[in-house]
Amino acid sequence: MDETPTIFALSSAPGRAGVAVVRVSGPRAGPALDALVSPRPQDRVAALRRVHSPHTGEIVDHALVLWLAGPRTETGEDMAELHLHGGPAIVKAVLAALSALPGCRLAEPGEFARRAFENGKIDLAQVEGLADLIDAETEAQRRQAVAQMAGALSALYEGWRRELIEACALTEAAIDFSDEGDVAADALAMARARVADLRDAIAAHLDDNNRGEILREGFRVVLAGAPNVGKSSLLNALARREAAIVSEEAGTTRDVIEVRLDLGGYPVIVSDTAGIREPQGSIEREGIRRTLAHAREADLILWLSDASAPEAAAPPPELAARGDKFLLAIANKIDVPAARPAPGTLAVSAKTGAGIDALARGIGDIARDRIGACASPAITHARYRQQLQACLEALQAFLSGVASDIELRAEELRQAAHALGRITGRVDVEDVLGEIFGRFCVGK
Repeated sequence: MDETPTIFALSSAPGRAGVAVVRVSGPRAGPALDALVSPRPQDRVAALRRVHSPHTGEIVDHALVLWLAGPRTETGEDMAELHLHGGPAIVKAVLAALSALPGCRLAEPGEFARRAFENGKIDLAQVEGLADLIDAETEAQRRQAVAQMAGALSALYEGWRRELIEACALTEAAIDFSDEGDVAADALAMARARVADLRDAIAAHLDDNNRGEILREGFRVVLAGAPNVGKSSLLNALARREAAIVSEEAGTTRDVIEVRLDLGGYPVIVSDTAGIREPQGSIEREGIRRTLAHAREADLILWLSDASAPEAAAPPPELAARGDKFLLAIANKIDVPAARPAPGTLAVSAKTGAGIDALARGIGDIARDRIGACASPAITHARYRQQLQACLEALQAFLSGVASDIELRAEELRQAAHALGRITGRVDVEDVLGEIFGRFCVGK
């Protein structure tokens, strides 16, 4: 059989830096390290070494070098790390030297993490937690990703899966002892009691208002209102930069413009949209259609009105129907002498900044209340929700099915356990591996 390729890559950020880290993993990591430095450091003891070109003997750099013998490594394989000076020429020379060695090649995106998964170092939920941690932009996202990477979700789902396997064993026992009525009935009753508790726990876990996904992807806020009420100006004021074009001409904003903010540690995506009115042309009509589409999907709508206008435009019925939980009335332009904010509105001035800090705090508070404290593990990915729903449906079928069809009930429990196993990668996950590991950059 062919030897597993040894992979290498720059694991720190590309470009000029103080330090650049190159990692090597695979069966030839040791010989590769020997070719570049001598002598090889002791296992797990950092040592300062001269890095040489294996072909010319020329000194490339002075680096801190680590040798990490498997399987007690991140990937489960032999690994080496070279902590180089972060000049692009140094990194390029070391990568070129490694690529010229037999059995070594540049790693593909996510290949280090994939080897860790394949060697049982982490499961799929932890892999995705690691990817989320790398992408985290706010403190709340970081906390959620760290908990998932540490195995909080995995422990919950694996605990449920073990309970299901025990219920499966009881159901199988009912099949094996079907000729002994008392034994079969007791085993099936015990299985049904366990499954009923598990069904309730999974149903409660699913009924979470998508808080984990909202935190991971961002709390979506849409600025909506009639033309010229100051939506673009308010977006710029919240972003503290000129993210959108501001003009007194009605209909300037045709497409949706988004900015990402960190409000109180929570990720908030604020979208500026086209003013809602009777469209003056096909382009404006499309802009209004996109406004309404974004507003329907938003976690919060800020309905803007002009505080100086004689009569404030009311939100369309389809937006008003979402209720106060999802719609917040804002009166802009309170700096104008004729301003008369309507009762119940939050008064701000995008021009002078009055009320902007209070509005930002308010949005952050709403995001925090909607997402919750996340004290318990939250569903963070759509595929988790899909598999949990499939598990719940199988459990419902088991509990509502005819007890005498015991073989069918046993198959429903196997389907439920299979769905939970797909979340952590216990069973049948080849179809999602490429998508998951493709999220990583080269070197992770």
